[in-house]
Amino acid sequence: MERRHTRTLRATTAAAGLALVLSACGGSTDEESGSAEETTAASATPETPRVAVTYEDGVAVLDGETLEVLEKFDTEEFTRLNAVGDGRHLLLTTTAGFQVLDTAEPELTDTVVDAEAAGHVVRHAGQTVLYADGTSETTILDTDALLESDGELPEGTTWTAPEAHHGVSIVLEDGTLLTTLGDEETRSGAVALEPGAEGEEWTEVTRNEECPGIHGEGTAAGEAVVFGCEDGALLYRDGEFQKLQAPDEFGRMGNAYVSETSPLVVGDYKTDPDAEGYLLDQVALIDTEAGTFEPVSLPEGVEYTWRGVVRGPDDLAYLLGTDGAIHVMDPANGEVGESFPVVEPWEGPDDWQNPHPALSVQGEVAYVADPARQQVHAVDLTTGEVTASVDLGHEPNEMAAAIG
Repeated sequence: MERRHTRTLRATTAAAGLALVLSACGGSTDEESGSAEETTAASATPETPRVAVTYEDGVAVLDGETLEVLEKFDTEEFTRLNAVGDGRHLLLTTTAGFQVLDTAEPELTDTVVDAEAAGHVVRHAGQTVLYADGTSETTILDTDALLESDGELPEGTTWTAPEAHHGVSIVLEDGTLLTTLGDEETRSGAVALEPGAEGEEWTEVTRNEECPGIHGEGTAAGEAVVFGCEDGALLYRDGEFQKLQAPDEFGRMGNAYVSETSPLVVGDYKTDPDAEGYLLDQVALIDTEAGTFEPVSLPEGVEYTWRGVVRGPDDLAYLLGTDGAIHVMDPANGEVGESFPVVEPWEGPDDWQNPHPALSVQGEVAYVADPARQQVHAVDLTTGEVTASVDLGHEPNEMAAAIG
């Protein structure tokens, strides 16, 4: 096992250049609002929520209530966004690593967590965990550390897997590190590691290698962690792994949509490995307490991509369909209730990186990317009302709210 390292992370100036091609990854944590109260100038969070939206060669910071464009910044051609979880900062993935976007100023800072092929960002139990696909280095930061360090990179802990792969890591409340297993060609499962004292090696507690193509992560109630597999899902609960087998020979789940107050998980689901495009018409329903995995078909004419599912009010699932509506789904049985029209009907993208309608959520508000009209909309998920819209002047692509 690699040793556990604690070091001060180096701040660099973000490098300009062509966008790095990353594997498609969806959000994996519950995005409830809860921005911290203003304490000092260094740790202040915006009085209103902030949302960032990427577009070709740029990123914009919006007021989360009015959607007024507060500032725009030049970036690489394609970048991704993740919330740090402190109510103020976002991480923009670039060829240099994870670049800090301060939504309070707003400012695209020169502060970067170095990472070769920056990938997943996971927030849980007061920790924000970054994963670099090019080296399989996991970087563990206190979620509020940036607030307390006046924009400088704080001290963090790192762990590096034996072989580099497109992976993800999460730290649980007791310090256990869950991280994926794989190499450049295959990914097979996950391992649970127990931290030693500073400078000592991590200790392997348990592992499971029955999850081909492992991808994505989500944490449900009771710290039940779910990873997607090409034939179902892998569940970690109470110190043990459990394979949840899909009923189809190929039943791939790649993203988990979760609430940390619900034991129920919704996953994207694909049954044809040779299917062209990125549209899906089924979801996977997982009960982490019962240990069950059940695919459910959507209503006829409703398809979605991995960017179009969130968890919101009452722990329900909200799915943006190709018919242009947000559909409200009960994760207990997959039944679709209300539907809220928001955008015009749309077709799936030719490439996963291409702009297409997408959802992001903060509390009871969903933010909807509308590339066809170059707009972003705010939707009250309790009523379906579109409360604000903005002309971005660009096709919106990735979105993230500065959640706390």
